[in-house]
Amino acid sequence: MALLDDVIDASGGMARWNSLTRFTLHLSVGGSLFSSAGHASEFKDVTAEGSTRAQSVRFTGITGGEHSGCFQPDAITIESLEGEVLRTWDNPSPAFPETGSPGLADELHLVFFCGVAIWNYLTNPFLLAHPDVVTEELPPWRENADTWRRLRAQFPPNLITLAPEQIFYFDENALQRRTDHDLFGNKVAHYSWAHDSFGGIVVPTLRRVQTLRPDGSVIARPVLMDVEIFDAVFE
Repeated sequence: MALLDDVIDASGGMARWNSLTRFTLHLSVGGSLFSSAGHASEFKDVTAEGSTRAQSVRFTGITGGEHSGCFQPDAITIESLEGEVLRTWDNPSPAFPETGSPGLADELHLVFFCGVAIWNYLTNPFLLAHPDVVTEELPPWRENADTWRRLRAQFPPNLITLAPEQIFYFDENALQRRTDHDLFGNKVAHYSWAHDSFGGIVVPTLRRVQTLRPDGSVIARPVLMDVEIFDAVFE
């Protein structure tokens, strides 16, 4: 069986995924990308509701619980908890700026970045089976005492991702453990672990993004981004 087939089966199976249309998460997001832009607590203890079929995520409880933020490919909005639109960014650019802090200093850009990140985190590895995504299995990778299998994925322009080319790493149980890609002009490694099953879909509940050196080794500090998922519901 091909690696992608193993990975999809380990994450719950394509039949189960195709029966779903929505997800709801209780999560916190932080890290130096947020704190250096003045948003250390912006996405702490929030709810994210999104579609499994289309790129759409609504965050409730940002800015200390005062606002909501909505991500869709054609518009980003900041809203009151009652649904009043306070700010809008129409046709947002998928090209993130080359430096992190200025790009995330604006709340609309922050919602855009988190919307792209969280939607892709929740739909992978199933998204890798999309007919417009091109995947290629690479030679195995030695990570400390473990051997991880790898897939290179090329994403089409019609899917907004953090990077058009990414390398995914999977452990002996075919669970996603690392992803390498470009971010704000740097090479980063995105680690994921503490997998749990929610309604039959297996999700890593802890994620951490760190900078990569030119030789491929990881710079431990600062942690660019931390994601903790406390609960997930798929419908």
